[in-house]
Order: sequence, then C-alpha cells, then structure tokens
Amino acid sequence: MCDPVTLEIVRGAVRAAQAEMEALIERTAISAFIREKKDFYTGLFDADGVMAVGSNVPIFGDITSPVFRDFPPDTMGPGDLYWYNDCYGSRGAVSHSNDQVLLAPVFRDGRLCAFVMAWAHFADIGGLRPGSISPDATDIFQEGIIVPPCKLIDRGRTNEAALAIFHRNSRFPAQSLGDMRALMASVDLGVRRVGEILDRFGPDVVADALRQLLARTRALVREKLSRTFAYGTHRFTDAIDSDGHGGGPYRMRFALTRSRSDDGTDRFVFDATETDDQAPGPVNFLMNPGVPGMALGLYYLGGDPAQVCNAGGPQALDEVRLREGSLLWPRFPAPLGMRGLTMMRVLAGLNGLVNVAGGGAPAAHSAYVIILMRGTYRTEAGVSEPFLLSDGIGVGYGARPNADGIDAVYFVAQENYPVEFLETGYPVRLRAYGIVTDSGGAGRHRGGCGIVREYEILADEAVLALRIDGVANPPWGIGGGRAGGVGRAIVNAGTPQERVLAPLSDGNRLTRGETLRIETGGGGGHGHPFDRPAEAVLQDVLGGFVSMGAAARLYGVVIRDGTLDEAATARARADRPETRAFHRHEYVDALA
Repeated sequence: MCDPVTLEIVRGAVRAAQAEMEALIERTAISAFIREKKDFYTGLFDADGVMAVGSNVPIFGDITSPVFRDFPPDTMGPGDLYWYNDCYGSRGAVSHSNDQVLLAPVFRDGRLCAFVMAWAHFADIGGLRPGSISPDATDIFQEGIIVPPCKLIDRGRTNEAALAIFHRNSRFPAQSLGDMRALMASVDLGVRRVGEILDRFGPDVVADALRQLLARTRALVREKLSRTFAYGTHRFTDAIDSDGHGGGPYRMRFALTRSRSDDGTDRFVFDATETDDQAPGPVNFLMNPGVPGMALGLYYLGGDPAQVCNAGGPQALDEVRLREGSLLWPRFPAPLGMRGLTMMRVLAGLNGLVNVAGGGAPAAHSAYVIILMRGTYRTEAGVSEPFLLSDGIGVGYGARPNADGIDAVYFVAQENYPVEFLETGYPVRLRAYGIVTDSGGAGRHRGGCGIVREYEILADEAVLALRIDGVANPPWGIGGGRAGGVGRAIVNAGTPQERVLAPLSDGNRLTRGETLRIETGGGGGHGHPFDRPAEAVLQDVLGGFVSMGAAARLYGVVIRDGTLDEAATARARADRPETRAFHRHEYVDALA
C-alpha cells in the first residue's frame, strides 16, 4: 500500500515531527535540567500504541500500555491528554518519579490513527530533599509525588485541580508550571504535525508505512543479532559499587541465548534473573522489559540516518526474563531516584555481552556524575532566597574497536552546563573546567576522558548530594585496553581544610568561600596500549589527555621536551606486557 518512495518521505516526515516537538520543549521549558541539559524525550506511536519513532535514548520501554490499562483506546477522543509518572504502575516505562509523561491520541475522521508522547525530567516534585532525589532515600514515597495514569485533558477541558495539586508539591512551583506548559505544548504540536501527515498521505498509507518501518528495524536487528551471537548461551557480569547505605557491590548478570525454534526460526532470549537482590538505597533500576532490546537495537542501528529508533529493537528479542526483588526489577516501594548509575552500568554490561559473543562493541563507559546543591543565597536586594543546582557532569566513554572513546559526554545528546549559565544562574563561580588527564583507559584506542569542574561556593550555605560510581569497580577495558579512571569529589582541594566526600552521599555541608572539585571517570581502553601509534600518544600528551609519566608507563612512549624520543620508545616497547581479555584493576579472562 505504501510504495518505497512514499515510505522514505513518511519516514522523514514523522522523524521531523518528533524532532520539532523536542525543539519546542528545549526552547520553552523553564528548568535548567530540561532547557540546558536536554533531559527530555519525544515519540510517535501507531494506532496500537507501538513506538514508531523516538529519540535515540535506550532506556525506555512500553510507554502506552500503562495508559491503555485504565483508559482503553476505544474510550478516547480528539483533544484528550493523559499523564503519569508512576514508575511501578508503568512497569518501568519511566524509572524514576521526576520523569513526567504526557500522551495524546491523534484522530482523523473519527478514526484513531496514532499517539504522540512528550516526556521530561522535572526539577523538583516534593519528597525528602529539594530535587526529589537523594542517596538518603529508602522508599519511593521519599522521592516525590506519584501520579498514576490519569486524563489531564478531557475533550479539550484541562483538569486544573490535578495540576494545582502537582505544582503545590514542588518547592519551585513556577518551574514546575512552566515545564508542564512546555510539555503540553509539545504534545499539542505533535498532534497537529501528525495530523498534517495523515491529511497528506491518508491514514491507511501512514499506517502501512509505520508497519514497514517497524518490520524493517526488527529484521535488521535480528539479522545482526544472528551475526553476533552463535547458538548457545553467552554471559557477562558487571557491577555498581554501592547503594549509599552500606550495601554493595551489586552485580548484574546477563545471559543471551540463541536457539532454534521448532519451526526452524531463531529464538533470542535475554535473561537477567541472576542479578543481585534489590538495594535498600535508591540505585534500583526498574527496567522495563523493552529496554535490553531498545539498547541493542540502537547499537546495531549505529546512528544510520536511514533508520529510525522504534519498537523493532525490543521486538527483535523473543523473551526478556527479569526476577522480581532484584536490582533490575525491585519490589514496590523500593527507591529508584538514582537508578541512572545502574542504568549506565546496564548499558556497559550489554556492550560486554556483545563483546564476549565476538561482536565489536565499545569498552565500558563511566556513569555520568550527578550533584544536587541546595541552599540559600542573598540577592542584590539583600533578600535570602532558596536555590537548587542539579548538575549532571559528563564522563569518558569506552574506546571502540576502530576509534578512541568520546571525551566529556553526559548522556547521548544531552549536554554539560556552560560556565556562563552556571555563574549567572546560581551562587557559584567556576574556577576550573577541563579534561581530567589520564582518566581515559590506555589502549590501542584510548578511552574517553572525564571532566574536572571546580566550583567556588558563593551561597550563604549549601548542602550537597553526590552520585559517583565506578570507583571500586571502574569501567573495564577490553582486548588489552586498560580500565578507565575513577571519579572523586574534594572540598577545599590542596588546602589544610581538604576533605574527600563519599562518592554516594548526601548531607555534605558547604559554606561561602569553600571550593568543590569534581573529577569524573573515564572510559575503558580498547587494544594493547603499545599498539597505539607513538605520534598519537605524543599528541595526547601535548593536548593534556595523557601525562608524560603515563605515556612512558602505560604506552611505552618516551617524550622529552615535548618531542618523541624514538630510540627510547623502541627500547621501552620491546618489553611488551602480557594482557588478557578484560582489565579492571588487573587483566582477567572474565569479569565476575
């Protein structure tokens, strides 16, 4: 019904509509984590609620079913809008409570044709601490208001009372109000844009186009799974350090089994049931069963602009097995607020699973660092005002088989706050911002480097929550590559008042004039460090990515007065260290 040429036009049109929805959120939201950090997501779904196109963010599963459970599609009408942030009620479609989901149906001539969705991280929704996320949390009720699926707009009439209750629970209601308006506007735009696509091509052609795009992605991912995974079971284990309450490390144990069904087709089963039990602290990741397939799908799509991110990735796996009560499927009401560090380790673990099967995935990356600084400052008028600085700081990503890892990246397309924004918006002054030398794991291809930020505190008082992982279990290197460097947080570095903060902690008090230095971790290296061209190591040293000492010690490259000593380098590299499959603290054949 939809010919190949029309299919590509529809693909471009739906992708453009989704991107325009994102642009509207970015330009109209109020809170920094949405506007500057870009912590939002939009998607388009077919008439059955199956994701047809979404952002390249591999942490979301089935968004629409939580709404359908309470509001069947045949009860919906034009002008309706649905809302939720209920993690357990959505089976991990959102995985911490700050994330708000809005979903709207799209009708043409009385026919339900599609759905559009916008999602964003709200800065504060109540709970134990400003920001609604704290390492101190021990249940999800301490992480803010929980909104089950509800009808926010009924045939064009907004439930203002529901919004008033939500905004009243925020310590920063003006931000909450502005962000919700941006999200609602984005969904309204999406309804109009998808409606225009339906008017241009007709509902039947669009429906067939979305079906073909879904089938194309699923077939591509399954074909690449079959290239990577031989018949049998492939296993990989990774770990996070701690939950902030004395527990840890917590291990995630993955298995992917390829078998042949009775009808001769391949069957792919992902199993995480041997993962450790859930944590008392808020590092549990309620992982929707669609997430492993979404992450593997995005890896195999590889950023190909001819493809779209859709549910074809999750559908490529025949079964996903999770165990209730585990770190990746905790029981209600376990806290979830800092699930991001576990999520990041899950993604690294999936890379490891691909690698043990013989694929070419990157080495491990660090988990991006989060700080929440809350306190009061005095305005120019002398009035004491509260502030909340939620800063997510980039890290190094793992080296690839054919390229270095990426330096100083937060997550996917999300960004680090600019210095000018921080200094004009918050009572801090940035005294340092740059690359952490030697944080990238050594290798034929170097792991990406982390970031150093040093804040001078200008607030009258502040309390800091901190999330750093990968200190006890740094990001692994592969194929001879070494592990990435680890992060740390230091108050008053280099002074007699220096103190090192626990990497996952809250209640850290700061006063005016003190400094907070954050150094984030790097990514693992790929390949033997002695195979890295000596000239590339020299450029790393000159660029501040690698120190002269590390160049000699890890790469066997001797540099004197800014130039390469070729004779000394040849002698050093003649004594080539032995390596094994992985590196974390030492070389090992498998991570346990």
